[in-house]
Amino acid sequence: MLLKISDLNTFYEESHILQGISLEIDGGEIVSLLGRNGVGKTTTLKSIIGLLSPRSGDIIFKGQNICGMPSFEIANLGVAYVPEDRRIFPRLTVRENLLIGMKPWQKKQENGWTVEKIYKYFPALQERDGQKGAYLSGGEQQMLTIARGLMGNPEVMLLDEPTEGLAPKIVETVEQIIRDIHNHGVAILLVEQNMRVALRLASRVYVMSKGNIVFQGTGQELKENPEIRQKYLEV
Repeated sequence: MLLKISDLNTFYEESHILQGISLEIDGGEIVSLLGRNGVGKTTTLKSIIGLLSPRSGDIIFKGQNICGMPSFEIANLGVAYVPEDRRIFPRLTVRENLLIGMKPWQKKQENGWTVEKIYKYFPALQERDGQKGAYLSGGEQQMLTIARGLMGNPEVMLLDEPTEGLAPKIVETVEQIIRDIHNHGVAILLVEQNMRVALRLASRVYVMSKGNIVFQGTGQELKENPEIRQKYLEV
């Protein structure tokens, strides 16, 4: 198992957000984490990448407990985080944003992601190579954020609402990008408000409610469970 979370408890001050959740992701797998706003999905991703420190529980990545480690150490081990708010550097060019995603020792790697390789999969970014991040469209910023995460050659990517606020045509593009990343052997934990997108991409899904996992199974099993969908997902 590539990434395994066991009995994780995370707080915001005294508010108990994650209440003993457990989930796992195998190598090269896409897993979706679903649920309404405010149930703890983003908190789960931030706990994995080290932006929040869980009070208890384990996060095992490639056999090592990374729970509570600094974010940069977790990233160096092979975990990439793509936040919902994108957080590109607006005053840097597209190329400069990508280069920031590289780790120092990667320059000697032969099969890793490079700017040139990124541009083959993101031709829209190549067209904006010298343009500053502030002048990119929302879809281009999302592509840049995902591409910057790939520059670190991760084994697992944590994607937080990658299609949020994008036009339908751009959503299709982002979906295909996620499939391409998956085809390169990168495992993905996908937080996605759009259930249709999540079910098209993921082999397995978890549903969260109030800091707990209330369902886990395949996408087909979720489709066949109207009670779970109506109670925890549908508005």
